[in-house]
Amino acid sequence: MPELASRDHARCVSQVVEEALRCANVAPAQLGGVAVTAGPGLVGSLLVGLCFGKALATRHGVPVVGVHHVAGHLASAELADERLTAPYLGLVVSGGHTALYRIEAEGPPALLGETLDDAVGEAFDKVAKMLGLPYPGGPSVAREAEAGDECAIAFPRPMLGEPNLDFSYSGLKTAVALQVEKRRAAGALSPRDVADLAASFQAAATDVLVAKARRALAREGLG
Repeated sequence: MPELASRDHARCVSQVVEEALRCANVAPAQLGGVAVTAGPGLVGSLLVGLCFGKALATRHGVPVVGVHHVAGHLASAELADERLTAPYLGLVVSGGHTALYRIEAEGPPALLGETLDDAVGEAFDKVAKMLGLPYPGGPSVAREAEAGDECAIAFPRPMLGEPNLDFSYSGLKTAVALQVEKRRAAGALSPRDVADLAASFQAAATDVLVAKARRALAREGLG
């Protein structure tokens, strides 16, 4: 719900920034600049962040820099592991984005392939809701999948046979919905049904991620 998300951003942004500065033991006057997400993402939430970032930068007389949302995700990998050096392959898997990038030492990340409809994270959230599992969907589906059989239901692997590096998850969500409806029509959705559906969906969704990533590594000579 984009409107509710932007309202929560507006309500929390100042407290979040204050807490981040406190944890870093940095006073606002010590800032050398302000970096703020400029996109892609939900327009309302982006506007809240941009307005706050610009106001903070103006207040302390420092420059403001717009950051590409997905590029920020990719850059965080180098912060987490100093052994990671370009060129390398980046796979972005989040609630709103599913994409493969080639990262070089200089210049912006090069997009190799992306989802043509729904992101895999959004698919996990929707499937979790279908199965009566809590949000966020990724962890809750994974927990249920531990007790399930990933071969119980032969869900499709969308675009796995396509030569490109793109993804698609809307059809997989529909396939899960049909299986849930089928079982509910025959009676209650049993705990075993939930576990098998979670495991089978998770296997289908991740198989495509792994296969496309491996294909990209080979195609780009990074494997």
